[in-house]
Amino acid sequence: MPDYDKLTRNLTARGFQVSFFPTGAAAVDYLTGAIRGCTVGAGGSETLRELGLLEALSRENEVYSHSLPGADRFQAIRQAALAQVYLSSANGLAETGELINIDGRGNRVSATLARHQRVYFVVGRNKIRPDFSGALHRARNIAGPKNAVRLKLNTPCAARGDRCYDCQSPDRICRALTVLWAPPTGVGATEVVLIDQDLGY
Repeated sequence: MPDYDKLTRNLTARGFQVSFFPTGAAAVDYLTGAIRGCTVGAGGSETLRELGLLEALSRENEVYSHSLPGADRFQAIRQAALAQVYLSSANGLAETGELINIDGRGNRVSATLARHQRVYFVVGRNKIRPDFSGALHRARNIAGPKNAVRLKLNTPCAARGDRCYDCQSPDRICRALTVLWAPPTGVGATEVVLIDQDLGY
């Protein structure tokens, strides 16, 4: 069980805003109430997909994500990067306060560093580890292989589904790594939305 009190203290000390919800449904209610009349961007995220969050936000906002049905991939990525609000999850979150993401294309991790008015990281309890090394290990050896399997990539981690092999495959999914020790300078408020439920990879 994650130590949410410790995690909240450390994230807050680093400059993040933090909210906590017992269920994904409660988090969706909160976010759809907080985000209205905006342009909203997002990258690929199983957490957001499982919550149905982008569809819910589409009722009151213009939502751009290449993962939405019928979206033009490159146009959606460009529009998402310019949106007022950006949504992501995390591949690993340490109770000491570090947020870790690994990306293949780089659009998702770069967008979380851009000058949006607000950035939300929506994170399920399964992403949380006690310390930085544990969160990084999770991002590389759990999230990476699971996403490679989901995307049907030709990589050792997809074939075996067990860990990162630091491969040089053309299909390699782990090409960019970001660690947020604090919200980037020049970005609007950055909020970590914690959900006491297993979500995504």
